[in-house]
Amino acid sequence: MEASNPYNAPKSKVTGAPAGYGEIKIFTARGRIGRVRYIGYSLGLSMLIAFVSGLISAIMGKAAGSELAALVMVASYVGIFIVMMFLTIQRAHDFNASGWMALMVFIPLVNLIFWFIPGTDGENRFGPETPPNGAGAVVLALILPALFVVGIVAAVALPAYHQYLQRAAATQNK
Repeated sequence: MEASNPYNAPKSKVTGAPAGYGEIKIFTARGRIGRVRYIGYSLGLSMLIAFVSGLISAIMGKAAGSELAALVMVASYVGIFIVMMFLTIQRAHDFNASGWMALMVFIPLVNLIFWFIPGTDGENRFGPETPPNGAGAVVLALILPALFVVGIVAAVALPAYHQYLQRAAATQNK
């Protein structure tokens, strides 16, 4: 009688392995992208492109004039628009809709459907399921609501603080 070693690797064949996840490709209209990545990547890439183009246009404005700086800014806005359309088409593919649905981004408030409609589970006609979200994608997606809150607080608080300083200076001079 042979004793089995509990530390040996299993010898059974595993079949029916789970289907793989789709690959995330940002600069193409093919494939799928989930809600969290859509929000995070659209915000992150927009901010990155705007920051880099702002630096380049500031340098170009000092060196070559404001016309070239304006041209760089227009080109960056076109680049942001193209990347956003790619991401929106992939997001429409995630809930098994045509990429033409991405044109709804031009209708105010209707474009929020891309944030709230869940993607289809498993594979659909546009490819395999998107991979699970990592911590970086979640943090990047949470920056957007934080920016909205900070912007609203700043828009209310700064003018109120400025008025407070003016009243304090006026009462101090009396």
